Amino acid sequence: LMLGDVCFRVAETMRREEVADRFARLIMRVSPKSYAQAMGEVVVTRKFFENFGGDNVRFLARAFTTVGDYQGQESTGYRWPLGPVALIYPFNFPLEIPGLQLMGALFMGNKPTVKACDRTGLVMCELIRLLHHCGLPKTDIDFIHCSGQVMHEFLLTAQPRVTQFTGSSKVAELLARDLHGKVKIEDAGFDWKILGPDVSEFDYVAWQADQDAYASLGQKCSAQSILFAHENWMEAGILERLQALVERRSLDDLTMGPLLSVTNDQFTGHMNNLLKIPGARLLWGGEEIENHTIPERYGSMKPTAVFVPIEELVKEENFGTCVTEIFGQFQVVTSYTEDQLPMVLDATERMSHHLTAAVVSNDMLFMNKVLANTQNGTQYSGIRARTTAAPQHMWFGPSGDPRGAGIGTREAIHLTWSHHREIVTDMGPVPQGWTTPDAS
Repeated sequence: LMLGDVCFRVAETMRREEVADRFARLIMRVSPKSYAQAMGEVVVTRKFFENFGGDNVRFLARAFTTVGDYQGQESTGYRWPLGPVALIYPFNFPLEIPGLQLMGALFMGNKPTVKACDRTGLVMCELIRLLHHCGLPKTDIDFIHCSGQVMHEFLLTAQPRVTQFTGSSKVAELLARDLHGKVKIEDAGFDWKILGPDVSEFDYVAWQADQDAYASLGQKCSAQSILFAHENWMEAGILERLQALVERRSLDDLTMGPLLSVTNDQFTGHMNNLLKIPGARLLWGGEEIENHTIPERYGSMKPTAVFVPIEELVKEENFGTCVTEIFGQFQVVTSYTEDQLPMVLDATERMSHHLTAAVVSNDMLFMNKVLANTQNGTQYSGIRARTTAAPQHMWFGPSGDPRGAGIGTREAIHLTWSHHREIVTDMGPVPQGWTTPDAS
């Protein structure tokens, strides 16, 4: 009940224009992205609090009962707290990801220790202050600001019941090993988009593809990493339209800008490796932003795309390079014919992580074939399909990994922050005339 009231007050406060604006500008200060993208993060977070601003927190603990074998016996299934838990979050969504996961942990009765990225912790600090202002007891959350190495030592000492980690797959695997599998992970996503054979809503599809690849500087785990365009879209001029949209992006409004986890050397090194593949060519970008003052430790490259022929992309010697994620404004583009669709589907299956994906088509037969042969955790379909955005009313999380964490919905909160507990009540009466049976 208390948490429902807190959520109601937080949502009400975040509806105030000056509060929403403060959070958006805090996000922009520590994790460069446009104002529209930063405010979108604030709105999703506010709507999540609205969703749980009442009895929905109570409903998360709803149990179910099954009748027993005889009078007086029944079993009741509960969603039970895990206990002391830890949450570790990256720089790219400093409000939405930790805010939603933190509240999910609290809703299910856990005691969380929260670590945000050491470069973006200010945003989470402000959210916790708002939670306290709206009635959350100060003893309910532990907030730690430290390096990754210090947090790793803390986890090994404290041994939380579960650690929910959002970030790189390399760190996720390290935590899974050192914490003996007691993890819930939302890690890397080399996310794909397939443009189907039916060309329609051309300008909208092109705009969405540009947004999916390059909004928030491409620093989203759901960013479009590879685009499979049917030959019909190629003939319609999709690449030319995408290039025109890319050229609108500017450092002035942070629609392009500093990449916090990728250096220029890493960016260009990967691009050059792709360009060594037979038939590969640079579509746009590939050069540094002009007249910038971005420190050398951060990337400062323009939005970039490299075309790789599908026949070369699927070859064993090229595939690993083609599906290596660059956490920034970078994507691979390829095209396919109707006869080559099996190659496309095989490529999506061979990818190691299955977070988001999009099937851009209103052709039901095509759409069903692709959906039946893929497995991404959050997969959009239809002519308006996208790879990005994790609105508060949808499940967002990976598929194909039993360690996968979800975020936002009731099912995600249950999976990530609670476990099932069965209590069997057996009160009798003992049958009249019962006697001790023979040993068995």
